[in-house]
Amino acid sequence: MCASHPFPAPGSKADLEEGEALTPRFGADGLITCVTTDAGTGELLMVAHMNAEAFAKTIETGEAWYWSRSRQELWHKGATSGQIQTVVEMRIDCDQDALWLKVDVAGDGGCCHTGRRSCFYRKVVASDGKARLAFG
Repeated sequence: MCASHPFPAPGSKADLEEGEALTPRFGADGLITCVTTDAGTGELLMVAHMNAEAFAKTIETGEAWYWSRSRQELWHKGATSGQIQTVVEMRIDCDQDALWLKVDVAGDGGCCHTGRRSCFYRKVVASDGKARLAFG
């Protein structure tokens, strides 16, 4: 185990991809990307990042914790809004450098700081080689 986090270092490529040991690969910035979806509907709610402490707290508490890159602090999702994310299932990708949380959301079920259910409330619409944003 590394002194900076409670996870063991990755072993061989075969161990990383086929083994049963959780050995997440955090980026040079100390973060791992996390995609979060609604456990019931599959709706994409948000994409955030976790450092080792947030990942460990998520495992320990069963609630989603993230690292706020804008505030540079640990962030317990819903601690102030009441929209706590209870983890139903957690998955890690093949090379253990991205996470997927399936969650139940408390409160009004929103996840975005704008008050919307999902952070993905705008579409990128492309025409004539140009792009614009559209709601819906």
